[in-house]
Amino acid sequence: MRIVYLYQELAFWGGADRVITEKANYLADICNYEVFMVTTCQNHPIVFPLSPNVKHIDMGINFYEQYKYPLIKRIFIYLKLIRKYRRELEKLLKSIKPDITITTLCKDLDVITSIKDGSFKIAEAHLAKEFVRDLHIYKRKSLPYKIMGKILSCRTNRAIKKLDGFVVLSNSDAYNWREIREATVIPNSLPFYPSETSKCEHKKIISIGRLEEQKGYDMLIKAWSIVHHKHLDWEINIFGKGTLKKRLDIEIEKEGITNSFIIKEPVQNIVEKYIESSFYVMSSRFEGFGMVLIEAMACGLPVISFDCPDGPSDIISDNEDGILVKNGNIEELAEKICFLIENDEIRRKMGEAARKNVKRYMPDVVMQEWILLFKSLNNAK
Repeated sequence: MRIVYLYQELAFWGGADRVITEKANYLADICNYEVFMVTTCQNHPIVFPLSPNVKHIDMGINFYEQYKYPLIKRIFIYLKLIRKYRRELEKLLKSIKPDITITTLCKDLDVITSIKDGSFKIAEAHLAKEFVRDLHIYKRKSLPYKIMGKILSCRTNRAIKKLDGFVVLSNSDAYNWREIREATVIPNSLPFYPSETSKCEHKKIISIGRLEEQKGYDMLIKAWSIVHHKHLDWEINIFGKGTLKKRLDIEIEKEGITNSFIIKEPVQNIVEKYIESSFYVMSSRFEGFGMVLIEAMACGLPVISFDCPDGPSDIISDNEDGILVKNGNIEELAEKICFLIENDEIRRKMGEAARKNVKRYMPDVVMQEWILLFKSLNNAK
């Protein structure tokens, strides 16, 4: 089978980049499929290494250049670039002749269903419906942006209806899409399941994610300021970088928690950091799935998360392998962090349950669902 993955740029230490890379590598190395990773413009080094069996093709069409200009000029530049992108992508797909072409709901969604290259077109969503293509941001801006957001939303829904397959990460998100079309639920798979696990004894807590609004670290800072005054000997380590770094540093200093709320650069040996910790906290406003939750659980950590849309409620069995907190409730988040700090035995037993329960996300289990989807399309053909 020949498969093409379309992605903007494999350049971020985020869950989506890791998941897509791991999936492409599995299909190429384990399934022996012919896999092509086609990026729009790879401006930076690829963070998570692609297998030598995955063929990487970069189209070199830099959509980022439009953001240097005011809104009206940006629209004209975008239209020019998207026309060029469609021409080049059609030429490329007709030369590759894939059986399956996969989009991740980026700009390629605007053109992919109109390209008649003979391949089945599948989209996979890595964010909940409300947040796909940054639609939530358009809603908060001025009237011209709101109009653009509505147009983009209509175009997105129309394109998704035309696809041959549509995959989401959680049952709740499938429910959100029900009025547009039926979605197949296939969760992300574990990138690792280490033999060594955390003993949940260190006075350290961990959180991982980009320093952006989505991850809710402003709320976690407020929650930690409550926890810190009760448990001065504990610390929380955040691994990530992003545009909000300076603003978060100011908030940390303002709350007087600079010695216990520590932001660190992303690291490659993240498994070691999980194992050095006693539990994981996720304060996201929204997620597509919550990759870091299953990674932490694989390392034997219990997890605490806001019950945000979408993913955590699919992953966490509340009070068994982790704790779900009402979305955005900072006081409850602080209370549950204190609860796990103060109850060593419960923390340890939750970590054991997490390690056991997360096996349902092992790659061989999850990737079989993808293979069945591909085969069902080919059989229909």
